[in-house]
Amino acid sequence: MTKIAWITGAGSGIGAAMARGFAEAGYRVALTARGRESLEAVAATLPDPEAALILPGDVTDRAGMAKAAETIVAWSGGLHVLCNNAGLNIPKRSWADLDWESWDRVIDVNITGALNVIAACLPIMRAQKDGVMIHTSSWAGRFHSPVSGVVYGASKHALSDLSLSLNDEEGKNGIRSTALCPAEVATPLLAKRPGFDAAKMAAMIQPEDMAKTALFVAEMQPGICLPEIVLSPVRTS
Repeated sequence: MTKIAWITGAGSGIGAAMARGFAEAGYRVALTARGRESLEAVAATLPDPEAALILPGDVTDRAGMAKAAETIVAWSGGLHVLCNNAGLNIPKRSWADLDWESWDRVIDVNITGALNVIAACLPIMRAQKDGVMIHTSSWAGRFHSPVSGVVYGASKHALSDLSLSLNDEEGKNGIRSTALCPAEVATPLLAKRPGFDAAKMAAMIQPEDMAKTALFVAEMQPGICLPEIVLSPVRTS
């Protein structure tokens, strides 16, 4: 049976690379991001664009995410892998630059949005007695990172703990969860870091590296759980 992967934040960066990686491995993929045009552009790069389901939506829309999961099952008959990848960061990252509006948005997307997508998948995966959830956390979700910022780091620590809670509570239902904790990944999000030197992008983790890691997790035999994977570029200076 062809397996199904749902990828959020699929319009660019890590999510787009995951879409390509899973599609090339033979999965049918459901793609979610806020913009339809970006999803259509990603789908056009897949081996079989017709094997992709485009589901525009905002992960902060709880009812919308529940409906998206139902649509995936109606389209495919199941849902085997979640790449819970949607996330954001902001320019004002320090306590000295506290900005409630943008900080609240980080919490809404990185924590509440992640919760919404997890909750949408759980009934389906429980019924199947099978499912892998892969969450794009961060090095900042494992270690304090001043350059990543206060609220981003807090949100990613929360996401990593959510992942651990799934293994603790849902393993009996055949569900396994992994938090991917990369340091610098060459994505549009990283390029927005205040003061970042874009010339350094080639030396960073590439989105394709993250896709390969996610696929490795998804293909792990059912009796093994990988709670966390930490990645970083090789430090050469």
